[in-house]
Amino acid sequence: MQSFLRKVVKELAKYNIDIFGLEDKRYVYDFESGDAFFEELQQDVIQHGSFRAQVTLDKSSTMVQLLFDITGSVVLTCDRTLDPFDEPIDTEGRMILKFGDHDEELTEEIEIIHRNTNRINVARYIFDFIVLSLPMKRLHPSIRNEETGEEDDEFETLVYSSHSDNEPDEEEATPNDDTEGEVDPRWEALKKLRGK
Repeated sequence: MQSFLRKVVKELAKYNIDIFGLEDKRYVYDFESGDAFFEELQQDVIQHGSFRAQVTLDKSSTMVQLLFDITGSVVLTCDRTLDPFDEPIDTEGRMILKFGDHDEELTEEIEIIHRNTNRINVARYIFDFIVLSLPMKRLHPSIRNEETGEEDDEFETLVYSSHSDNEPDEEEATPNDDTEGEVDPRWEALKKLRGK
């Protein structure tokens, strides 16, 4: 986290929150940005988009809890047609920053920050929550419904069965000494294997 803070440039500096001296209570911060935000992060996932993020900060003597509420849209490229399209964003997330004697990421949701930390930057958290909200399969809305329809049709037509409708049931296929007529050749082969 410290190395990220050193790289923070002018655009991302807007996402700094000074926590030194804050009383132990709730604070609400509003952030809004566009393409400049994604450009400054130097990543290849999202190049264009805009969003609004409301960050609720709950400070206590042992931790800082951040609740994110993010809405907006980003431009993605369709995996199938390679056409750009707008993907809406409406997501929420949470980060817990516990005070300690060193910086460490414990899980995706919990980090330890040094108790003498004066400022946190929430830009990376906002970006991560936006990326996590994006669909795995990036399809243009015009073909997304077609894709869903094809999958639904496929599941409707697939029927799994241990035998076909034309085969007789197991009881009917089992040879019986009293049964007249032809015996299924498969049963004959089984009899030979059993030594009968």
